[in-house]
Amino acid sequence: MPVVTLLTNPARAPLERSTVESLRDAWGGGEAIWLAPGIAAEFAVAALPDNFRKVWDGLQGLGIDLVAQPAEGRRKQLLIADMDSTMIQQECIDELAAEAGVGPRVAEITARAMNGELDFQGALRERVGLLKGLDARVIDKVLAERITFMPGGRTLVATMKANDAHALLVSGGFTNFASKVGAALGFDEYRANTLLIEDGHLTGTVAEPILGREAKVEALREVTARLGIGLEDALAVGDGANDLGMLGLAGAGVALHAKPSVAAQCELRVNHGDLTALLYLQGYARDEFVS
Repeated sequence: MPVVTLLTNPARAPLERSTVESLRDAWGGGEAIWLAPGIAAEFAVAALPDNFRKVWDGLQGLGIDLVAQPAEGRRKQLLIADMDSTMIQQECIDELAAEAGVGPRVAEITARAMNGELDFQGALRERVGLLKGLDARVIDKVLAERITFMPGGRTLVATMKANDAHALLVSGGFTNFASKVGAALGFDEYRANTLLIEDGHLTGTVAEPILGREAKVEALREVTARLGIGLEDALAVGDGANDLGMLGLAGAGVALHAKPSVAAQCELRVNHGDLTALLYLQGYARDEFVS
């Protein structure tokens, strides 16, 4: 039996009771359960109606996300998360490029790569090449001054870990950032690419092999096997084309504020909510959250 979840961004307009109950009534759903008043509610239905996508489109215009998924097995035992534009609000390489004076060029390549228009590995090599000679101390400056966490990230990780889940940060970005972001948000482990540095400056190269789409898939397979759980027990979240492999393979793959070409290939989409939306999708109520 599917569960339908409606949710909004906690910082914006509230989710009205009338919206939830009218949709529930129209679809012949069960009791509406409020996971967080004004933010998230869910109800079960016997089957998804034919007009689900049309209703989804209409609610998007109201700032409301609508998600349907099987009720059974929603609470996951592994969180595998992308970093850039997912757990943090920036693309680290774009911020480094801004400090190096090549921001617009690198940002353009990043956008095209994340939308699936360019080969990820080739695009990464090109962008890193444009950083050649940059003082490595700029990395710490960018971390301190330019990187901000996506709202709800700490709560997502802490709540899942408090319920015996494992948290893996897997990034096509760099270990210099993933190590700090992962530690700050409470991840159990991280994987990312390594920027090569000589004499205190970036060499313009990245260690091979590059961690891209297939490496994220392999990380998902490896960690689920190590934990002794199935792929269906994993929740993956990301926004770019290099996340599509793990989003499609995990039991629940959530496209969070994703690029259009990525969102179009994912059933679970969160365009308005923050990272706590991933808790509501698992059936957690706000009073179960761990800060």
